Amino acid sequence: MNAIATSIRPAFPLRVFTEAALDTDAIVAELLEGAGAVILRGLFTPAEIAEARRIVMDESDADAGGAKVTHFQGDAEKAGRINLQRRVWNLLAKGEIFSRMAAHPAIMKVMRAFLGTEFIMGSIAANRILPGGPGQEPHIDYPYWDYHSPETHPARINSSFPLNGQVTIMLDPFTAETGATAFVPGTQRELRYPDEGDGFFDRCERMLGEVGDTVVFFGAVWHCAMPNRSQVDRSAIITQYLPKFVKPMENLPAALPAEFVKRASPDIRQLLGLNYPYPEVLDAARGGNKEGRGY
Repeated sequence: MNAIATSIRPAFPLRVFTEAALDTDAIVAELLEGAGAVILRGLFTPAEIAEARRIVMDESDADAGGAKVTHFQGDAEKAGRINLQRRVWNLLAKGEIFSRMAAHPAIMKVMRAFLGTEFIMGSIAANRILPGGPGQEPHIDYPYWDYHSPETHPARINSSFPLNGQVTIMLDPFTAETGATAFVPGTQRELRYPDEGDGFFDRCERMLGEVGDTVVFFGAVWHCAMPNRSQVDRSAIITQYLPKFVKPMENLPAALPAEFVKRASPDIRQLLGLNYPYPEVLDAARGGNKEGRGY
């Protein structure tokens, strides 16, 4: 069975939660021990989704050549089709709506339960796959995304505790035809990068959803964007959350205007990593005991 054949399978039943019935214990269990992904429904109004989509379309239309950096698109680059998958980076600087999305109370509550109360944001971007856009290679996400070279990682690293939480906010319908994200449920339980012998496309299910749906998943689950074989766009906001001690993928504070950082809300300051002082020049730090139970 190939990637096309997966589109005729019945929809995989991801568990669905609403803000009013947000069971964080059940969500954490599903992310770590279950399928590896859940859907949060009804977090954003149609107007909020439309505003975010308008900005993403405008920004990505200005990058018709696909000049922005992207990931897991090696085959598309070789084939000269990389411009059919476009990234829009530094979203916090491109509209207040993206701060609201990144720090939505329901998402913050889930990530506090999953990654610890002082978690940070490693990246926030948009991913737009145009009609005819190719899919990605199956992969796992940062900081696991180069685990195809396991010797560069610590001995006995595993996924028994998470170093990543991914959030995908759908700006367009995620269907089999538009290239809804493919994933193999349960693969997050054993930390391993998928290879050609794993039969990813024979085993994968799809993260199907409606406009405005929010998929939360553990980035250690095998997944990839699929080819867009429709006549419409498939776009989404993709946000990466990390424990406070993991080096973020994007240098978010450096990309933002100083005034934005100065006026950031407490939640946004946390997401930008501004509450966690390390790395710090300790030789120049104020004297006195700074850490321990008695601090």
